[in-house]
Amino acid sequence: MSVTVVPITPADVQRVAQFLHTHLNSRLHVDVWARSIIPPWRADAPNHGFMLLSAATVVGVYLAFYSERAIGGRRERFCNLGGWCVLPEYRLSSFRLLKAILAQEGYHFTDLTPSGNVIGINERLGFRHLDSTLLLAPNLPWPAPPGRVTSDPGRIERLLTGDDLRRYLDHRETAAARHTVLTDSGGTCHVVFRADRPKNLPFFASLVHVSDPLVFRRMFRPFTGHLLVRHRIPATLVEPRVAGHRPRPSVRLRSARRRMFHSPYLRPDQIDLLYSELVCVPF
Repeated sequence: MSVTVVPITPADVQRVAQFLHTHLNSRLHVDVWARSIIPPWRADAPNHGFMLLSAATVVGVYLAFYSERAIGGRRERFCNLGGWCVLPEYRLSSFRLLKAILAQEGYHFTDLTPSGNVIGINERLGFRHLDSTLLLAPNLPWPAPPGRVTSDPGRIERLLTGDDLRRYLDHRETAAARHTVLTDSGGTCHVVFRADRPKNLPFFASLVHVSDPLVFRRMFRPFTGHLLVRHRIPATLVEPRVAGHRPRPSVRLRSARRRMFHSPYLRPDQIDLLYSELVCVPF
């Protein structure tokens, strides 16, 4: 049976969400999938990825999340590769979805959650690996100076300014991002993390963004104490590339997460985890 590849438009979001709920992750309700597919930040998105259709029925999906970032004084356009799911009988057409996304000119591409044979496919297409060393730090009940650690949205908006405030406003309505602001005598740090849930249990906080690594380093213990007491999260997963340091106490995990990108000229240190499926999809 013939299969066609077409862009995912806003009108397609509900049926794409139903497909992903049924065939990729049923723990996420259809409405959660639908909310996750369309990011809340402003972006000139040509689509929300691509889908395979067979007789007008969705048989495969590859999500994409678009953003425009200021890097080195230039405006750079990004396309983050999201969930990729194709029904078994149509797997021979899977690569057509990836080819359609990568054929779009003028983008830097990131794939922040590749697994299995996707990693090898990306490597053959010229994707490079980011350092994804992963550490596990226990969240202990470290005390925090009064008012120096907050997850209150109102206080966060009052404390942040400039680009930090803009990034917070871009991400505050996403389904997966959680926000904390740390302050000390040296400055203010906006931290974005997600709660990863193995076996449906909120267990790990995974760092996504740290705006000021120096403040974060000084305030790491109060931050993890806040996660334990306020969010009931007993441990934090730390990528030193994101955090800017290797906290103590922590242990290195054998299985690091894979992070990959494809760009004609950007450096690995210019690639971060924001504006991606990591903040949009609470998988």
